Amino acid sequence: MKKQDQNIKIVAGNSNMRLATDIASYLKIPLTECNVRRFADMEVFVEILENVRGEDVFVIQSTSYPANDHLMELLILIDALKRSSARRITAVIPYYGYARQDRRTSGRTPISAKLVANLITNAGADRVLTIDLHAGQIQGFFDIPTDNLSAAPVIVTNIKDTLDVEKITVVSPDVGGVVRARLIAERIGGAPLAIVDKRRDKPGQSEVMNIIGDVNGRSCILVDDIVDSGGTLCNAASKLLKSGAKEVSAYITHGVLSGEAVERINSSDLKNLVVSDTIFNETVGNGSKKIKIISVAKLLGDAIMRTSNEESVSSLFI
Repeated sequence: MKKQDQNIKIVAGNSNMRLATDIASYLKIPLTECNVRRFADMEVFVEILENVRGEDVFVIQSTSYPANDHLMELLILIDALKRSSARRITAVIPYYGYARQDRRTSGRTPISAKLVANLITNAGADRVLTIDLHAGQIQGFFDIPTDNLSAAPVIVTNIKDTLDVEKITVVSPDVGGVVRARLIAERIGGAPLAIVDKRRDKPGQSEVMNIIGDVNGRSCILVDDIVDSGGTLCNAASKLLKSGAKEVSAYITHGVLSGEAVERINSSDLKNLVVSDTIFNETVGNGSKKIKIISVAKLLGDAIMRTSNEESVSSLFI
């Protein structure tokens, strides 16, 4: 790894301190000391405790649960760094909350993903680094350079290390995820592809209608960007097994896992669920039987170093 020409500072909010620490450890750069706390009325207060004047600063903060609190932390961290004369501020947002509100689904509704992009830009960020946006076009919501990394290299490595790729069929849980599923299928050696035909009556609830593709006798892996309630995955796993699949696992980038999702996954027909650590979820960390965690710390660390060195980030995925 080429040594950076400019000094790098890594600042972390409270959303995922474990991932931030792992990234800093990989880069052999200590986390910049800062104080991110709440006043009695829950207002966010930030104080940067080191000199950052003229530095290339990377702020690591997922806007995960509680989304509004962590979003405000990010905005105020950026503002504090801007007012402290940081040379460049990159918002490293492993999980970009509000991404599912990327369009108007009915009358008189917002496009919140665009609003959040405006807030981050106006707070003073110079660029954004994120992983597996729910919709790729969200990159265009930002008026600053935005790199949307793919977790595919990390996922593919885990699949090859733990499964027999000759017996795998990659499954997209909906039509919209076919491009993502095909990418994984190609990277593990051209595995067959199947698609779940589902109907979503309202957010968090879906009904699996059909399985498009031959899954009989195959080990199926469902691939998606977000698992929230877990209902879609569990329903899809049951349908795949009824359609003749030998076993079903799932690889998801962002484990939102809200409400009773962990319990739902543990009692489902899924063999296991593999999620990345873009979101810190204490419930998952406390011994879930089926949920495994893989790290994107090296991926983000390499991207941070390449960004600082003005090198290609997209070459990480070729």
